Order: sequence, then C-alpha cells, then structure tokens
Amino acid sequence: MDGPGPLGDFLRARRARLRPEDVGLRDLGPRRRVAGLRREELAQLAGVSVSYYTRLEQGMSRGASAEVLDAIARALLLDDHERDHLGRLAGIARHKPRARRPRPEKLHDETRDLLRTIEAPALVLGRRSDILAWNGLGHALLAGHLDFHAPADPARRPNIGRMLFLDPHNRELYVDWKRKIRAVVGNLRITVGRHPDDPLLAELIGELTMKSPEFVALWGDHRVQPCDAAAYELHHPVVGTVTVTQQTLSIARSPDQLLIVCTTPAGSADAQALALLRQAGSCLVVHGDRVAVRVGEGERAAERPVERFRDDGDVRRDQPVV
Repeated sequence: MDGPGPLGDFLRARRARLRPEDVGLRDLGPRRRVAGLRREELAQLAGVSVSYYTRLEQGMSRGASAEVLDAIARALLLDDHERDHLGRLAGIARHKPRARRPRPEKLHDETRDLLRTIEAPALVLGRRSDILAWNGLGHALLAGHLDFHAPADPARRPNIGRMLFLDPHNRELYVDWKRKIRAVVGNLRITVGRHPDDPLLAELIGELTMKSPEFVALWGDHRVQPCDAAAYELHHPVVGTVTVTQQTLSIARSPDQLLIVCTTPAGSADAQALALLRQAGSCLVVHGDRVAVRVGEGERAAERPVERFRDDGDVRRDQPVV
C-alpha cells in the first residue's frame, strides 16, 4: 500500500486540528514542533498503544475493530458525520475494491417526470456532483449562461465543483462564495469515502487540485459536511439579489443521485423574483452584466443595467427591453 491512504490522511488532519487544552491535556513538554496533538497523546486518549496508532495512521494496519475506531473517534472529538466517514475509510482499508471504469450515470424516466412537475428551481446531481438534469427555472437561476441541453450528454455535463471553482459566473453568483465552496468540498469528501476507486471522481479531484488553489486549501483540511438545507444569497444577473434555500433530497431508487430544490418563503420578494425569472423564460440571454432579449431572428442588448430589470414589472415574450 503506497502512502497512508485516505484513512491515514483523515486521521492526521483531524489530529492536527486539536490542541492539548481541547481534550483536557496540559502541555508541559518542550516547544511543539507540529500542529495539534502528538500521536502518543492521541493514543493515550484512545487507550491504544502508540505503535498501533502509528501503524494505523501510516496505512500499515488494516484491521481496526469497531471498538478501536469508536475510541479514536471520541479522542478526536469527531461529530456524527465524521464518525461515519471514519468507519467508511476503515472499511475501505480492510477491503480494497477492484477499480472499474464506471458507466455514465443515467436518469430514470420517473425522476425526469418528477423534475418536470416541480415549479421551483430544481436539478438532479449524480454522485460526482455532475448535473444530470435541471428544469427550466433551475437552469435560469443557477447556470443560464450554459447550454440547457448539456446535462443530456455525459461528455458535456456541467459539474458543480467545476462550476464553483473554475467558472467566474458562479463565483460572482454566490454572495458568500467561500461558504458555498466549503459545503461542496465537505460533501465531496464524503463521496470519495464512499467511492474511493472511482476514476472519474479521481480525475475531478485532480483537475480541481491543479487549477484551483482555493480547492487545494479546503481539500487538505479533510472536513466532511453533508449537504442538506442551506440558505444562499445570490446576485443574479437578471433579477438582482435573491435568497433561496437549497434543499437536498435523496432519490430512493437512485441512492447516488440527489434532487436539489431551491425554495423561497411564499409571498416574499425572493419568491417574486423567481416568478419574474420564470415569466421571462427563454426570451432572455445573459451577456456579462447586460441582458439580451430575443427579437425575431437576432438578439438586442438591453440598454439598462440588469439590476433594474426587476423593477420593470411585466415581461412579455418577443418584446424588447429598451
């Protein structure tokens, strides 16, 4: 086994996060040369030998029992999500699966039908955070600058990770972009723990590592964070500032796929903004900080800032904004 592997990396990162005073230890020794707890301190807290814990962290031992893992989790002050992640990594170290080239992910017709019936902005993500499908409003809200039909082609599918780290549009879309990317990386960590030998997932991690220093910093922290429900303020190029709650729902017949629905409080200004975006439909095209409106066979650029469009009230198809 080359290197400590995911289990050793995770244990080292969590150990470096803790200070002696966090776990009730007094630091009476010489100046510490490394951040966080020493291996011997962690082993003492977990009730295991230093040599055993060192082998575990270095990837030289694959037989950790549930009791030992539980003791280490307590010593590291892991939360429930991190405990689950530790258990998955330990299981992978014991039974390393054979790597296979995965088939392109497919969307069940029933899931597509469900997506079509949802009026709120919605999209379906695959296990690598590839966008497998979106409804019209989900596309207009989160990625109107991309081809609506791209998710249908596995070779062109947008990926949430690539969009957030490598696409300037998405960096500008999220007002608190750093909070959003932390959530995406935390969830990606969980995915890697579940599918450590997925070559397409490894390619994604490698690409983001090469192209985004922000990703490198977050990935090295080894934090795990499942996506559930979180409110995000968006600076949309058409309707201006709008806050939506992105709710993540599991799909029973496709365990690796997630349905993301963006909701707003009924009757709120944010709900009105989405209604306006829905009404505008496909007649609008975003060009940087300007809006183009389809008129006949061509496009005519709006001559007012897009932030004012939200105040203009009614929008009719094939009518220019001038």
